[in-house]
Amino acid sequence: MRRSLPPLNSLRAFEAAARHLSLTQAAQELSVTPAAISHQIRLLEDHIGMAVMQRSGRGLVLTDAGAAAFVHLKDGFQRLSAAMDAIDSLGERGTLHISVAPSFAAKWLLPRLDDFEKRHPEIDVHVSSSMQLVDFARDGTDLAIRYGAGNYPEVVVERLLSEEVVPVCAPELIAGDRPLTRASDLGQFTLLHDDSPDNDPSCPNWDMWLRAAGVEGIDGTRGPRFNQSSLVIEAAVLGRGVALAKHRLAAEDIRRGRLVTPFAAAVPLDFAYFIVSPKAKLNLPKVSFFRDWLRVQVRDSDLNASDPSI
Repeated sequence: MRRSLPPLNSLRAFEAAARHLSLTQAAQELSVTPAAISHQIRLLEDHIGMAVMQRSGRGLVLTDAGAAAFVHLKDGFQRLSAAMDAIDSLGERGTLHISVAPSFAAKWLLPRLDDFEKRHPEIDVHVSSSMQLVDFARDGTDLAIRYGAGNYPEVVVERLLSEEVVPVCAPELIAGDRPLTRASDLGQFTLLHDDSPDNDPSCPNWDMWLRAAGVEGIDGTRGPRFNQSSLVIEAAVLGRGVALAKHRLAAEDIRRGRLVTPFAAAVPLDFAYFIVSPKAKLNLPKVSFFRDWLRVQVRDSDLNASDPSI
């Protein structure tokens, strides 16, 4: 039968002492005392039943057993060090797997992602677009961005962005013979409906919004329906009608002039966008890089939104 291995600390202490032929220098390398190194070497000798080094004058010399062991231990610890370096390099470069809700990916993340890739060309970002909750262990996902109440057990959760709903439409709908200038004008236009499965009880549909605005005589249930927020925004960009859009998702189209907000009537939502990741993944530099980058993007987008000259 193969004999049991001695404690790793004993092997490490012996390898360092054998390499330096000095207990003092081995102790300095491993941040312990010379007495601790000597104790570990004695444990190793007790385990194998042979001496591995002896004092000679002011220094140390290896016994035959020590010399035979040192050759392989030196190579073994070098390989272990190389293995850890390889793991660390994977944490700083390689592939970052993220899971993002489809509409957030299309309307918020992807228009900005080029900036991250320029800052970190050593990292390849793989985006999985899904509404399903992530099984981090099974799927190999490093980080997710989710829209919800923030109740995600057994993972680290960080609030990224709040959200609100605003009416939006193409610029041509606020011009012409029958311009859209107030809520009561909505009866002249097609209402576009966002039926995405968010299950946010605070998010109003058109019927709720019209009642809250005190508008009567308009059927808030009529009009095309879309199962993704990004689709209802695209329909509004194409001039198909007026949409109740999530402001964060429509912000880039508003900034570029493809959409306008015909009147100020924002409704804050209870749900928000959250960064979600297992605690162990947060130690990976590539995950830390991406989280820091997300925070900067949010800060810059908020600054731009508050500055009308931008």
